[in-house]
Amino acid sequence: MDLREILSLDCTRSAVQETSKKKILEVISQLVAPKLAGVSSDDVFDSLLQRERLGSTGIGLGIAIPHGRLSHASRPVAVLMTLATPIDFDAIDNQPVDIIFALLVPENEPEAHLKTLSEVAQRLDNRDVCRKLRAATNDEELYTVFTEVETPCN
Repeated sequence: MDLREILSLDCTRSAVQETSKKKILEVISQLVAPKLAGVSSDDVFDSLLQRERLGSTGIGLGIAIPHGRLSHASRPVAVLMTLATPIDFDAIDNQPVDIIFALLVPENEPEAHLKTLSEVAQRLDNRDVCRKLRAATNDEELYTVFTEVETPCN
């Protein structure tokens, strides 16, 4: 999957200053809602919060992948951000989080949702990618690092 299909530069934020999980989910909601006709930021926030109640989406190593399904969404939308200061996200390794990739998908596309989450998790499992994301100094650099097409080694 080409990540540029779901992630746009205007949904990419470097060095976000928020200091709580709730505030981060609110920022994500405010970025996603304008991208989806008929979806409010409250809809997005409720979806993300509902998923977090099932268990934290903090996957470890300073990374969280909050996600949710929206009944009125027409397409998937993602948000990528790094945090100026790592925050507690109830991650599985109990470590604070500083890289967040959020994904909101149409409710009726569970297979695509799981496939995309898997691809994103694989990308974030690459230590070099994470190092570059953490080193990015602006939104554009962060977006480019995450969406650049990797060429296979020969």
